[in-house]
Amino acid sequence: MSFSDLFDSGFKKRNEDHFAAIVRVANSDGVITEKEKAFLDRLATRLDISELEYKQILIDYKSHPINPPTSYDMRLERLYDLARMVWVDDIEGPNQHWLLEKLCVGLGFSANNVKYIADKALALAHDKVDLDTFIDGIKSMNE
Repeated sequence: MSFSDLFDSGFKKRNEDHFAAIVRVANSDGVITEKEKAFLDRLATRLDISELEYKQILIDYKSHPINPPTSYDMRLERLYDLARMVWVDDIEGPNQHWLLEKLCVGLGFSANNVKYIADKALALAHDKVDLDTFIDGIKSMNE
């Protein structure tokens, strides 16, 4: 096995674990809605999750380790990716905010602040800002 094969398998495993964590968040209320399912379908495609892996993760998502971002900046990077996905997926109105709020809680943001964080993240995603501008915008939203 070559070094690149090790890197690819590690990257693939990290994507599967990340996807399983999002499935866990989507299923936190015991139900995966049609909108959440549609989002998961598109996310699986973007993360290169096969149909078989997708079905296995939906059934047994708790067997995957939760690898939360270890720093605030890493959480903001994941939030950036997720906000852009939610925005691009055209999830409209309250469903858009509700889904991103659930994902914010899953990323470790305070439940008291997720509404404001989701609002700001979606506004920045709408403006199609780059990662650095997004991070600066979230960090300075209380100024």
